[in-house]
Amino acid sequence: MSKRSTIHPTRRALTAVLSALVLVVACVVAAAAGSPPATAAPALLSQGKTATASSTENAGTPASAAVDGDTGTRWSSAFSDPQWLQVDLGTTATLSQVVLNWEAAYATAFKIQVSDNASTWTDAYSTTTGTGGTQTLDVTGTGRYVRVYGTARATAYGYSLWEFQVYGTTSGTACGAADAAQGRPATASSTENATTPAWAAVDGNGATRWSSAFSDPQWLQVDLGSARTICKVVLAWEAAYATAFKIQVSGNASTWTDVYSTTTGTGGTQTLDVTGTGRYVRVYGTARATAYGYSLWSFTVNTTGGSTEPTTGPTTPPDAFWGDTSTIPAAKNVVMVKILNRTNGQYPDSQVYWSYNGQVHSIAEQPYFDMPANTAGRMYFYLGSPDSQYYDFIEFTVGPSVFNGNTTRVDAFGLKLAMRLHARDGYDVAVGEDYATFAESRAATFQRFIDEVPAEFKPLAQVQAPYRIPAPGSASIFQPGGAYANYFTGYAAQQGVTATTSQVTGCAGPLSEAPQMCAALNRHVAGLSDAQQSDPSTYYTAAPANYYAKFWHDHAIGKLAYGFPYDDYAGRSSFISHGDPQWLLVAVGW
Repeated sequence: MSKRSTIHPTRRALTAVLSALVLVVACVVAAAAGSPPATAAPALLSQGKTATASSTENAGTPASAAVDGDTGTRWSSAFSDPQWLQVDLGTTATLSQVVLNWEAAYATAFKIQVSDNASTWTDAYSTTTGTGGTQTLDVTGTGRYVRVYGTARATAYGYSLWEFQVYGTTSGTACGAADAAQGRPATASSTENATTPAWAAVDGNGATRWSSAFSDPQWLQVDLGSARTICKVVLAWEAAYATAFKIQVSGNASTWTDVYSTTTGTGGTQTLDVTGTGRYVRVYGTARATAYGYSLWSFTVNTTGGSTEPTTGPTTPPDAFWGDTSTIPAAKNVVMVKILNRTNGQYPDSQVYWSYNGQVHSIAEQPYFDMPANTAGRMYFYLGSPDSQYYDFIEFTVGPSVFNGNTTRVDAFGLKLAMRLHARDGYDVAVGEDYATFAESRAATFQRFIDEVPAEFKPLAQVQAPYRIPAPGSASIFQPGGAYANYFTGYAAQQGVTATTSQVTGCAGPLSEAPQMCAALNRHVAGLSDAQQSDPSTYYTAAPANYYAKFWHDHAIGKLAYGFPYDDYAGRSSFISHGDPQWLLVAVGW
């Protein structure tokens, strides 16, 4: 475990946004200046490639975390000088830029070096006045290996990077044929009805489509998961096409840069050559060709680097997901709660309900609740009607000046939920289902569960579908007499625990007062050292394990979830707590 706390997610998010915006502006300026036609646009070459380092602080800060495209993970070194992090680009490249996204432990003196053999190095950049934050460095050099070599630390800790990005060109850099948008999370300004959702334009099925409301403007956007260099967009319009529209890119789904614009759209299939860099791509329609909305059979995005896919899916929701927080009224009690409709057009605000302590309201009539002190319990959410079978809840206690709460999958999955707590001292943390899960359809989430868990757990997504996915402890197949009643019993016995499978997954019976052992059995780490039992990389690597819990961790913000009662052991739960809270956002999804 690190001996210091990490930076708050708000600071990480701000750093990532600034980095992405710098890259977008740089690419657009370069395009405007004009480049020789034969020269390929610089591409992000380092993401997902093999990374190594002189050392790592612990198992949770590996070298690979600096090139995974996820600004919520980081590499951190031992607390000494010198240290280095290097990436193997896989082929010789001509470098043009390196972006260092430092954590608080940055370098005051460091070099950027290139090599053909990872043995003999040539300096491409050197400084003794490093500033930390996000440093965008123009470099010149050629090599297969690139490293940052730190010689003087700014703090008593090591060197730590959220991201190490290398840009340049290779002889093989060209506009790829693979569709970087296919299967990625898509959202839209509106949908015509439930049968024409945003994701239908990126599902790879030419017979399904997105269609908007019958008004201007409207937009459809896709999250590529990480910053990509975009070279082509293909729009396959249904009869309801745009005569005037733009293709835009963004690093944060909030600030957009045009990479294509027209007022003479022709409909049909339009293949557009574009140049730009961003994580998000959208088509923004301003004038319709018909009285109907905008409708696309498919929205295809091609990037340089060919078929390379983002190495990680989008986890932390962008700022646009949470909406404008500046308009949230001040609480007269302890914390102001705002409920958000994130059902992707499936339900209007008038059919998204919340219930607490005898109060029942749709968010159309009352989206806010001023939470008083000394309350405890659950706030329920319903879709369709206040007694709908589509429901779920969050749990919390509120002291005179503190909020404690969590999302939970201990009993079952009912609705996609995420919550974000903001305090007056700047604390800002979100937990719950990740952005990709919110963006996909309900049917896709159920199917993904079936696809990702072992055979014993697949029926959980079927027995109460489409309403719920029950936890193993709540399902008859894992209870005494059920088909998988003995799933955990043998493994528990090996650890000296006599417990049924439902007692293991429910941390009940002999495990009701044994949080470490219950967590170890569910994660299949019983018998390992205490340090290993606190290392998430060791979890769920062998059966038997609670793969229901694993699924919700895999698809949660920060990989934090409550998949079983003692999932908070080693800090892996979706529990958040802070004093002097200002507001709490709760996003309700479909």
